[in-house]
Amino acid sequence: MAGRYCYENGLPFSAMVTAECTNVGLNILFKASSLKGLSYYVFVLYMYAISTLVLLPLAFVFRGTTGLPTFKLSLLYRIFLLGLIGFVDQLCGYIGIEYSSPTLASAVSNLTPAFTFILAVIFRMEVLAMRSSITQAKIMGTIVSISGALIVVFYKGPAIISVASHAPPLTHHFPLGSSQTKWVIGGLLLATDYLLTSMWYIVQAQVMKIYPAELTLVFLYFLFATIISAPVCLIAEGNLSAFRLRPNIVLAAIVYSGIGLSLSTVVHTWGLHLRGPVYVSIFKPLSIAIAAAMSFIFLGDALYLGSIIGAIILSIGFYAVIWAKAKENLSEDSCCDSPGSSSHGKTPLLDSSSLQSSNNGTAA
Repeated sequence: MAGRYCYENGLPFSAMVTAECTNVGLNILFKASSLKGLSYYVFVLYMYAISTLVLLPLAFVFRGTTGLPTFKLSLLYRIFLLGLIGFVDQLCGYIGIEYSSPTLASAVSNLTPAFTFILAVIFRMEVLAMRSSITQAKIMGTIVSISGALIVVFYKGPAIISVASHAPPLTHHFPLGSSQTKWVIGGLLLATDYLLTSMWYIVQAQVMKIYPAELTLVFLYFLFATIISAPVCLIAEGNLSAFRLRPNIVLAAIVYSGIGLSLSTVVHTWGLHLRGPVYVSIFKPLSIAIAAAMSFIFLGDALYLGSIIGAIILSIGFYAVIWAKAKENLSEDSCCDSPGSSSHGKTPLLDSSSLQSSNNGTAA
């Protein structure tokens, strides 16, 4: 009995917290590595390559007893689109982190459900019933989330907690304007990052209907992203010696990024199967506290008033959207279970929001 309770409650909780720590740790390591001169082009390319190698055996070992679905060539351009969106997504995220902080990245990441909801409405994948409390909660939650993100991005505010940092100053990394300007640019890039993440979920939802093999699909996504990123990063970086790795924190960050991104995807997928999307999603705001603590401890970053106020407002809006989706799912289940109704499996689009720190080493 105790063992079953641990498996059904303790293990999922520990796994979700570990996954969030892994994704935030990825952003922390990248920030620390960027201070050592690591280019985000080098980081993204190696991250995708290592993730592809890690997922290669997993995609075929854990393919299930029924084997893989039949692969159609028409899927290639969709998976290529996934790879393209994912690559630009990651690039915007890591440039945004370099210009701002991992704490800001974790705060803005909670915009993903709001962005996904807006895109779902535009592409008619969500139905709006304006008199419904569920629809009203979705709309209000989306507005509140975006408002909180705007506060985080445009209002840095005074430092609430700060330490005297011995890290080298960041000014030589950023030729653009003042610290506040860099913060705003970083925030806008991070917002773009999570908007692209939501677009990725829109495409992913369509591909999953055609090819419902999660691990294989994620492996193919990483493979295409690697193929796309290789020539772009090599040309954009220009200095080929930057791709030469040495045994230091840069190498550790790159290896960790590839392994961590792959394994966190597996953990989130397992959590979705075991406890459902709402359970996985409620751990997302936890990344804000994790990022703030880890950035303060390992990077000496200050915690700013704007980040605290904006993160609180953003999290309220986030939970409003998640609550609305949970109520909607319960209503659909009740309709399916009622006499005379037929059961049709439906995967809500916003369920995909729980998978963001695994496919973006940033977002975390």
